[in-house]
This record gives sequence, C-alpha cells and structure tokens, in this order.
Amino acid sequence: MAASAGLVPRAEPEEMMTETPGQDGGVARPPTRVKPNLDAFGYVGIDAVLEQMRRKAMKQGFEFNIMVVGQSGLGKSTLVNTLFKSPVSRKSCTPNHEEKIPKTVEIKSVSHVIEEKGVKMKLTVIDTPGFGDQINNNNCWEPVLKYINDQYEKYLAEEVNITRKKVIPDSRVHCCIYFIPATGHSLRLLDIEFMKRLGKVVNIVPVIAKSDTLTLEERQAFKKKIREQLETQGISIYPHKEHDEDEEDRSVNNKIRELMPFAVVGSDKDYLVNGRKTLGRKTKWGIIEIENVAHCEFSQLRELLIRSHTQDLKEVTSCVHYEGYRVLRLSEGGKDVASVNGLAGKEQLA
Repeated sequence: MAASAGLVPRAEPEEMMTETPGQDGGVARPPTRVKPNLDAFGYVGIDAVLEQMRRKAMKQGFEFNIMVVGQSGLGKSTLVNTLFKSPVSRKSCTPNHEEKIPKTVEIKSVSHVIEEKGVKMKLTVIDTPGFGDQINNNNCWEPVLKYINDQYEKYLAEEVNITRKKVIPDSRVHCCIYFIPATGHSLRLLDIEFMKRLGKVVNIVPVIAKSDTLTLEERQAFKKKIREQLETQGISIYPHKEHDEDEEDRSVNNKIRELMPFAVVGSDKDYLVNGRKTLGRKTKWGIIEIENVAHCEFSQLRELLIRSHTQDLKEVTSCVHYEGYRVLRLSEGGKDVASVNGLAGKEQLA
C-alpha cells in the first residue's frame, strides 16, 4: 500500500542502480549505485507504483481455474463448495443431481464470478465424471491430460497471433486437486500413474477424501505411507522444491509439504457448537468441525489454495508448465507434443 506524502519518514534513502553504456556501443559496464537526494528534492513517490498495480488488478479482476479429479462418491463437489462457501461445483449448478456415471471419462466445467471486499475472481471449476469408476481403468487419465494440453494450445494460439488480444483469456488449469480414497493402506496403481504423468504438466495437490472414516493414528500412518510412495516413485506435487525462490519460501513450503496429502472433510451444513455456528458433519459420536484443525486439515488446504499460494499457482502454471509446453510445441515445429507431455503408455490398471 502506498504511503501518503505527509507520512514518509526521513530515513536514509536506498541506493538506486543505473546502467552505464559501453564506450564503443558494446556491452555496458555493471550498473552504478545512485542515492536519490531526498533532502534536496523531497518525496519522489516510487512506492506509489504498488497502489497503481493494486488498483489496476482490482479493475481487471482475477482468473482461477481449478480441476477436481477422483472417482465418484469422494465428495469432490462438496469440498469445492466448502472451499468457496458457495455452490460453485458443477453438480450444484445442474438440475439433475442423480446423473449416471459415464462409461468414459468426461471433462465438464462451470464458471462463476465471485466477489469479496471489492475483489472479483472468475472461478472455473473443472470436473472429471467417470474417472476411476470403471472395471478397466486403462489410461483413464488421457482425457484429463488432453484437456490440460488443449488449454495450453489454445493460449499459445492466441499468443502467436499477429493481432493479439489485449488480455488473453486464461483457461489453463492452475491447480488439480486429486482425491485419494481413505483406504488406510497405500496408493493404488491408478493413483500413482495419474500423479506421475499429470505432475509434469499441472500443479497437483493431493488430498485424502472423507478422512473422518480413519482414526487419527490410521490417518497419520496413511499420510506417511503416501509421502514415502510419492518420493519413491519420483512424483512431483505442489509446491515443488525446485521452485522455492529463497529461504523464506523454503521454510513456508516445507511445512506445507510435511502436511501432504491434506486429510480433508467437506460439508455445506451449519451446526451450533458451543454457541457458535460452524460448518460440520454430524455423526453418532458428535460433530466433525470442518474448520477445526484438530478434526481435519481443510483449513490448511484453503489457506494454500486461496489465501497464500493462489498467485504462485498461476505463476508456476504460466512460467513452468505452460512454458515447457510452449517450448516443446515451437521446437517441434507444430508437431503433436502429447507423447512428450505424458500421453504415451498403455498400462493395465484396475
């Protein structure tokens, strides 16, 4: 936030870098440091750039595209609705809630504009009905992977246009929440293959769905087993270690990685607990409070996706995943890069 001119402290001004051109038009010498003489000229107002950026961002709004993947009955729609405290899932927007399980994986999306305290977000929720629901789940990740690559291709086509739009519509998937069944044993082959292939092209955040079916001891043991499998299989999940920018990032992200996968519970129902309303699930043993960290890790998931890492998810999508696709696409001279991006292979999965 920019400070007003009358409140600027008379502190020692920071040094500024200026470039010195080479004598013969060659490579410039290293920049020299120059201190603005604030005593002579007063307040310059460089810090007002932040306020300008904020106002512009508030006008334009933000786009955030989130994909949910997992077999039927794991509470994907409920969790998304709980995250945004609104009926934003595809099922919430369709009149037929009792839809049949499709015979093949389908990709369906729904978009909303959410506004909070003057900040507008265009939220797109992408669902994958039919994933993992068949007896034979061979290559059921292929439609998901194709959809992600198609969005990169659509964005690239806009970028290389001679007359580009001022703002390119962004349909790229910024985050993929992968729902792991709370079996308490280990990851299935389907889970491993999906995350191994998709982790190369999208930010994957794994969660243990309906974790209230496990005891606390079972939950901790299951999480530990999953982390070991992810490391053994070389599966890359978000936040990626190689993208930590500094020690502060590393410290914050290490705490997040230690919590992975998040053990979550979703609910859109309010209950009265100790005189206050709270989202929860009622069982014969009591009420599971969704936002109580002693009951589940929903609040940590929301903190990551919405309150602390939203912009980073978008930047990693653009600067790492999309950039990798763009380089491959252009270096191949327009050839199909699907096999490079993980579509090759015909494993037998159940």
